[in-house]
Amino acid sequence: MSGDISPTGKHSSSGSDPSYGPGPGSSPELRASHADRDRVVDVLRIAAGDGLLTADELDERLEVALSARTLSELAPLTADLPPVPAAAGATGAEVKDVVKIEQAFSGAIVRVGRWVVPRQLTLAVAFCNVTLDFTDAVITHDTLRIDVGMTGKTLTLITRPGILVDTDGLQLLHTRVKHRQPSAHLDTPVTLRVELVGQKTHGRVVVRPRRRTFGQWLLRRPASPSAGDCPFHE
Repeated sequence: MSGDISPTGKHSSSGSDPSYGPGPGSSPELRASHADRDRVVDVLRIAAGDGLLTADELDERLEVALSARTLSELAPLTADLPPVPAAAGATGAEVKDVVKIEQAFSGAIVRVGRWVVPRQLTLAVAFCNVTLDFTDAVITHDTLRIDVGMTGKTLTLITRPGILVDTDGLQLLHTRVKHRQPSAHLDTPVTLRVELVGQKTHGRVVVRPRRRTFGQWLLRRPASPSAGDCPFHE
């Protein structure tokens, strides 16, 4: 289809191979540029958001994509994914990179399960509890900046090993902070750094790992993702 682009953002015509790879006469060891890697990362992120890749598959492919030196290393990462419509390839990443939540005097705001973590999240919230559970979240960027403009109630961030939360840039007014990082091995790579900036007035900020079930507590096992988690809701 003339309006489609390959999984890495390259235009493809009818009858052409939609997978990403070097064209006729080009070297299979042609070096990959930052733009090449970014296109593959965008396609993988969109595929994960559409349910085509699991969180583990996304993590594995992103690791390869970000360290790829040649186009031949990038090609297999998107070979089993359908072509991305040109409009989605051009605008999808920007739309999902920045998310704003505005709410006041209403029910709790919850992101849990396999929600896609954006690059930037703005909270304009008054007297509503906010919970961001990163345990099973689909992580597509190495940094999440949360611009906080929140009054009252509790902002809760539930982490997992490899996720670090920095609250140094957050201005606190009549607000208590409880910050407990999950235990992790020294060789656990940092997959996401969450930077809290802005202002939290009244209430609490809680950063903690997922709570263990009673059975896990008896066996002294760390909390693990649950298969029964539901997708995010508000």
